[in-house]
Amino acid sequence: MSKRDYYEVLGVAKTASADEIKKAFRKAAVKFHPDKEGGDEAKFKEVNEAYEVLKDQQKRQRYDQFGHAGVGGASAGGGGNPFEGFGGFGGQGQQFEFNFGDGGLGDIFGQFFGGGGRTHGPTHGRDVETSITLNFEEALFGIERRLDLTMDDECTHCKGTTVEPGHSMKTCDTCKGAGQQTRVMNTMFGPIQQAVTCETCRGRGKVPEKVCTRCHGKGVERREQAITVKIPAGIDDGATIRLRERGEAIGGGAKGDLYVHIRVKAHKKFTREGDLVLSEEHISMVDAALGTEIDVETVDGTVRMKIPAGTQSGTDFKLSGHGVPHMGRDSRGAHIVQIIVDIPTKLTKTQRELLEQFSTTKKRGLF
Repeated sequence: MSKRDYYEVLGVAKTASADEIKKAFRKAAVKFHPDKEGGDEAKFKEVNEAYEVLKDQQKRQRYDQFGHAGVGGASAGGGGNPFEGFGGFGGQGQQFEFNFGDGGLGDIFGQFFGGGGRTHGPTHGRDVETSITLNFEEALFGIERRLDLTMDDECTHCKGTTVEPGHSMKTCDTCKGAGQQTRVMNTMFGPIQQAVTCETCRGRGKVPEKVCTRCHGKGVERREQAITVKIPAGIDDGATIRLRERGEAIGGGAKGDLYVHIRVKAHKKFTREGDLVLSEEHISMVDAALGTEIDVETVDGTVRMKIPAGTQSGTDFKLSGHGVPHMGRDSRGAHIVQIIVDIPTKLTKTQRELLEQFSTTKKRGLF
């Protein structure tokens, strides 16, 4: 399925200014945010993808010149499939998959170029992935969360050694302590010897004199674990926190890692763009013309803000220091308040007469 034009996705013309593109993105991001009622995750991703290209002047120029090929895929240069271009033999567009699986050409080439094949068993346990959903303020200011996960942990009886307490390890009879076995493979190049991990000791070279009676030699037992995760202030939706060696355990090796994926719920009033918090405030056209002061809700509470006379609808005002904390630094971004001037749809006779009278004066253009 072909991608839609990025300008069409954001609903702007190709001549749109950077400011118009930014405003269109904000509006669409709020509308389609997947955690908001009526949101659409597919369209939200599409909007983000379009904005990532059009907000960057160089990417935008390439897109205007070459289309989607200029900002992604093989035409963008680098990182593509090294076998792209070999499809289409015979004019039929066939695609070919080069599969170097275990015991195939991949292992043979490893022998030729010093790879030596797989010589060891697993050195660490399985990595674990989980996710945490935060509200807007929790993501901004940080929080600690407890995770209750059921996974393999070190056996409490043998302490992960796989050996029954009171016994020790002995040399593996199968590989004689080498941790490897040699096998001969018949290939197109003739017989080739290949070193593979010993199936008995799984590359360790030693086996228990007597296996642990609780874990039966696995070195682990499955149980629920409570893990506390510190979420740093300023973390964004889609970020991932890596906790080293907090994943699953393995007998005779290190634990895997724990990856915590962050999701941030949409806020009813605020949206976020980098280190900026964005919101809208509505005022009447009279207040816009004459000037006023309004109470603005921020993540830090209510702030009084002055609106100067003659303010136009769509004007942005900056509240410094009320935005997103910078991770690892003692500073914050700004809160941008966009003013929307409400035009009345129903007027009394007196109001209409006053506006008509105003329109005939020489002070036109104040709006």
